[in-house]
Amino acid sequence: MYSTEAKSLNNAKQIISKVPEITVFFWIIKILTTGMGEVTSDFLANNMNPVIAVAIAGISFVAVLILQFSVRKYITWIYWLTVIMVSIFGTMAADVLHVGFGIPYNASTIFFIAVLAAIFGIWYASEKTLSIHSVYTFKRELFYWATILTTFALGTAAGDMTASTMHLGYFYSGIMFAVLIAIPAVAYLIFGLNEIFTFWFAYIITRPLGASFADWVGVPKSRSGLGIGTGWVSLTLTILIILLVGYMAFTRKDVSSHEKLANDAA
Repeated sequence: MYSTEAKSLNNAKQIISKVPEITVFFWIIKILTTGMGEVTSDFLANNMNPVIAVAIAGISFVAVLILQFSVRKYITWIYWLTVIMVSIFGTMAADVLHVGFGIPYNASTIFFIAVLAAIFGIWYASEKTLSIHSVYTFKRELFYWATILTTFALGTAAGDMTASTMHLGYFYSGIMFAVLIAIPAVAYLIFGLNEIFTFWFAYIITRPLGASFADWVGVPKSRSGLGIGTGWVSLTLTILIILLVGYMAFTRKDVSSHEKLANDAA
């Protein structure tokens, strides 16, 4: 007969989440990666052949995604490296539609909204949940990363649409998205808005929020920016991300007590 501890270890081995615990550190790193992906994509596209830049980003994205799927449990640096590559490649995917094919930002925004809605619909029909706490099977992880990639592409298109098509500029676009992200957060805290809806709404908005402010700092003054340079902004954000991810990996603050048991048992 199993002891209580043995049973707990056995159950932990069977359910090991592949995503981090949602903490304030999660949201800080997420916003930093959105800004980093935006300016890095722009820097690469402006300083080398755009086709080669997209190819390198695409190959790197696939390689890192394979690494993420190959591990059996959540590993901090692998997860966030995957998010970074999704951010860079997702930005390029949205930009290719506009720059490469001349598709207006409002049209690409609507397109990615439709794609995201389809993914959510198929995911829920298949798994009966959209909770990231349930991402412990291969199929659910496929849905999860397909959703993440689409949210980054959607956020890029939406941010460019408000800044360029709607002529708000990067700074005021960032302010607008900051207000938008606060609405469901307040509704969740005060009125108990659905937790899963609140999470995914906030996750989507973090992309244009971070990217708008990163663009504002990096792009030239002729484009309503501060003119610091996308390369310098990318480097600064990369250093901050490395420091925070290293801290999370060391302290394991991004892993719940249940997941710590599961990871140790794996």
